Amino acid sequence: MSGEFPAASPKVRATLYVPQDLLEEARDAVAHLGGFPLRLTLTKLAERAFRAELQRLKDCYNAGCNFPPRDEDLKGGRPIAA
Repeated sequence: MSGEFPAASPKVRATLYVPQDLLEEARDAVAHLGGFPLRLTLTKLAERAFRAELQRLKDCYNAGCNFPPRDEDLKGGRPIAA
């Protein structure tokens, strides 16, 4: 390998609902850390958070492996009560 990074996956738009206070805290962090050297954006913050949590879930529930691809799209609506 010549030190090149793999091509990044294309970005897609997703609509998520999060608590307002969480979003405001994230926006505050991005405003504070948006300049040099970190250049943090809301997208970068969300992507890093998703990747970290997905790795934790894989480690805890799937022996560190990727989860199998789903057979159908996720259904909207209220979550199933536990």
